[in-house]
Amino acid sequence: MARRNDGVQMADIDREIGEAQDLMAAGDFPGAVKRFTKIIKANPNSAEAYFGKAEAAIGDAGVSVDEVIACYKKALDIDQKNPMYWSSYAVYLIEQGKFDEAENAYNKAAEADPDNARYYFSEFGVEYALRAPASMRGFLEGKELDDQMKVALQKKEENIRKKALHYLLKSIDLTDADAKKLL
Repeated sequence: MARRNDGVQMADIDREIGEAQDLMAAGDFPGAVKRFTKIIKANPNSAEAYFGKAEAAIGDAGVSVDEVIACYKKALDIDQKNPMYWSSYAVYLIEQGKFDEAENAYNKAAEADPDNARYYFSEFGVEYALRAPASMRGFLEGKELDDQMKVALQKKEENIRKKALHYLLKSIDLTDADAKKLL
């Protein structure tokens, strides 16, 4: 049986990852986080363990956003070619309102998985169009806005729609210029 550099058998780590995933499936996110943390201590080069911990930590209120992001980043440092890691990280970043970072992560997923790039572009376009304006409005809720600020916000919302449309067009292999010709 193959051994990892720390002497732990690969089958043991795979079994433990499976057990941690079972805890997540059962809704025991804190238990899964603990199990993935144990796996990481035994094998600090396991991208799958860092990814699993990030995914489990989302459901554990005791884990900070920064720690979740750090786990995703560590998984991606170890395995930069895994599109699932990139796309899951991107979804989490969208949920946190970190749109520029999410855009980068979706693009990395598309680079890692060119056959499915259109789906990553489409997902970013839709999520960005829906969540970025809501995030911006939520930030400004209850604040008095002068006319100049209202104009600036309208321009920002227009730019959000343009970027979202750019990615939606990209998902169907159309450039902005080609779309203008069609319309």
